[in-house]
Amino acid sequence: MLPRTNDAPRRLGLAGLVLAAALIASAPAAGQTDGTTTTGEPGAPAGSSGPATTATILPGGKASIPAAAPYGVVRAIQAANRIHRRTYIWGGGHRAFKAKGYDCSGAVSYVLHAAGLLSSPLVSGQLAWWGAPGPGTWITVYANKTHTYMVVAGLRYDTSPLGETIDQGRGPRWRYTVRTGTGFAIRHYAGL
Repeated sequence: MLPRTNDAPRRLGLAGLVLAAALIASAPAAGQTDGTTTTGEPGAPAGSSGPATTATILPGGKASIPAAAPYGVVRAIQAANRIHRRTYIWGGGHRAFKAKGYDCSGAVSYVLHAAGLLSSPLVSGQLAWWGAPGPGTWITVYANKTHTYMVVAGLRYDTSPLGETIDQGRGPRWRYTVRTGTGFAIRHYAGL
């Protein structure tokens, strides 16, 4: 029989687990960035003393709005927070931006529309050609013919729990982990 290497969850009890969950939920999403923050405000670029540019996941799963976020990014985060935890519905958000539930491209389209970057919903294959190639400063869309997700102010917004250590379920959510982007077209809107 192998020795037990981590019996901390058993020793913590319910109060300890609740406290640990609260700390995890309120912690800055340091793993969501490129890890270059060394000085200045949390989320500021390395060597910077300017305002924060990285959002964090708040208790309850919504995202904070960084102090330095431009208006379009503020609107994008507010929109993503509005549909946060909506049900995953395949095709949801394709007929109109407002829907009872959203699939990946419906959720990304909703957020881009709120930011003033999209006039009608697109499917994931179309989002692979949206905007300009490469990552954006604030908003980056990852899309291929079967799936799309986005990174806004350093946080992943995705309907898929792929790679999650904390199971938040399917549907539009701010995710604690980043994805590699392998197999996806990487797109942005010029200026953001």
